[in-house]
Amino acid sequence: MNDVLKRVSEIGIIPVIAIEDASKAVPLAKALVAGGLPAAEVTFRTAAAEDAIRAIAKEVPDMLLGAGTVLTIDQADRAMAAGVSFIVAPGYDPKVTQHVIDKGCIMVPGTATPGEMQQAMNQGCEVLKFFPAEANGGVAMLKNIGAALKTASWMCTGGVNTKNLMDYLSYEQISAVGGTWMVKKDLIEGEKWDEITAISKDAVKTMLGFSLAHVGVNCGSAEEAEKVAKALCALFGLEYKAGNSSNFAGKAVECMKKPDARGTNGHIAIGTNSVDRAIYHLGRQGVEFIEESRVLDAKGKTKAIYIKGEIGGFAIHLMQK
Repeated sequence: MNDVLKRVSEIGIIPVIAIEDASKAVPLAKALVAGGLPAAEVTFRTAAAEDAIRAIAKEVPDMLLGAGTVLTIDQADRAMAAGVSFIVAPGYDPKVTQHVIDKGCIMVPGTATPGEMQQAMNQGCEVLKFFPAEANGGVAMLKNIGAALKTASWMCTGGVNTKNLMDYLSYEQISAVGGTWMVKKDLIEGEKWDEITAISKDAVKTMLGFSLAHVGVNCGSAEEAEKVAKALCALFGLEYKAGNSSNFAGKAVECMKKPDARGTNGHIAIGTNSVDRAIYHLGRQGVEFIEESRVLDAKGKTKAIYIKGEIGGFAIHLMQK
């Protein structure tokens, strides 16, 4: 996948902005970056769009910028000249799509039917916009289409919000969602940057869905691991499960037959809705990972990885829910 589209997928949520006053573009972008969403699709529904894109590109270089509601070749050219990395359209126009591709930019055309999707994919579009998502049948519709278009990848907008975003992002063929709920008109006009940051943080938290998966306790031998696990099971009525390298007491405590070399006392496993997105978002906070510990699934997505260092004598690793 193209590097820009890979980053879109890692960020996961792309705020869709309709801005009336270009002077508000930079503080808005900074509020989104502070909230964990360093991306935006600035729509050409307003006269200020081009100037807003240019200002953000200059003042907030960490922001991944796209232009939305691009209907014409002229708009596409203006958006690309202003500094966007991708172009999004509400519908599929083969001429505009080809023009953007020929210019070396990423085109994400709007599609609603399998026929449009197939044509756009054959034209070279790696990611398709599914719009309006909820009105067109939502995730259920895409699962039906995805059974035939197995290489299709969608960015879904239209009716997506914090309450249903995981319905979309849990489907592996959906690379990202777009929404306006964190950048509503009244929030922008009222310059409520702290509120925009808070809403963005909540969206990221929902998307990543961190929760405790289990705690791995270092035991000195296989015999000790069995003894500790069975003692916990007897005490709390948990199910005992023996394994090759460890024994489980229920699902929450793993007793290691050999000490985990990455943690003095053991390890803490944190489950997440997407390990790859968690790596990206935690990485933005300065968290480092042990690359050789990365475990991939059959489709090349990360299903487990360790964080560098210890917390309280425990190694920390992320795992796919």
